[in-house]
Amino acid sequence: MQSNLKKRIGVDVGRRAKLEDALAWAAVNEVFYIDIQLDSGANAIEHFDEARCETVKGMCQDHDIHLGLHTLSGVNMAEYSNFFRQAADEYLRAYIDMATRLDAEWIVVHAGFHFTADYEQRKQASLERLQRACVYAEDKGVHLLLENMNREPADAEVNYLGYTPDECAFYFDRLKSPNLHWTFTINHATLVPEGIDGFIDAFGIERMREVRVADNLGDKEHHMFPGQGSIDFRALFLRLEGLGYTGHYTNGFGTLDDMIRGRDYLVAEAKAAGVLSAQ
Repeated sequence: MQSNLKKRIGVDVGRRAKLEDALAWAAVNEVFYIDIQLDSGANAIEHFDEARCETVKGMCQDHDIHLGLHTLSGVNMAEYSNFFRQAADEYLRAYIDMATRLDAEWIVVHAGFHFTADYEQRKQASLERLQRACVYAEDKGVHLLLENMNREPADAEVNYLGYTPDECAFYFDRLKSPNLHWTFTINHATLVPEGIDGFIDAFGIERMREVRVADNLGDKEHHMFPGQGSIDFRALFLRLEGLGYTGHYTNGFGTLDDMIRGRDYLVAEAKAAGVLSAQ
């Protein structure tokens, strides 16, 4: 089992802070993995000139911080309408270009969503879009992480694609790019009968590059503080670390300070489970 688990637990900054402020906060709190969205506010892509990109890269280098980007799941990667389908392609290309400008090590991407009646058409559109994105990412040397999404309520008209093991397999079986990996969101996995273990049984850790952490009750999507829901974190660490997972974990719940407290809770759970990497 791997050492320094605490150093491998990062934070999803999302839209919670300006990137430079988040990096300064991460340095003070010895957080070595963060990801961030670049869609709005001070972090919108258009606000990054070359001087700002150099500042970000310098801060990451100085403090040994691994930076990832996280696309917005509300931008539909399964879009097929004219104008919007071109925009969705350009959106992914813009994120890939920003990853090269910021030396970001990964980009979390999604399969998009459908409106029930157009399921097959949307699924095919998203597959083709991700295939194009993979080609561009390979050319730019950028790594994409496809996230397993959450189930919506049974009567919802709009549903995410890629939330069951079977739906995720549709993409992973067809996207053979060496630059396409998996980000395993464990609280999403609790919303399907297969659960966390079912996803691990289906995909193992070969393509897993990130584990996104929040607790959940199993009824609908929650991003709860670990220990407040139904997830057995001791069993999770025993399974993943026992299989040889060496990637990072990303806390995604509450405030930045909540996620620091959550890191301590997770390390304590791993220690209680006998995982040596909790040192």
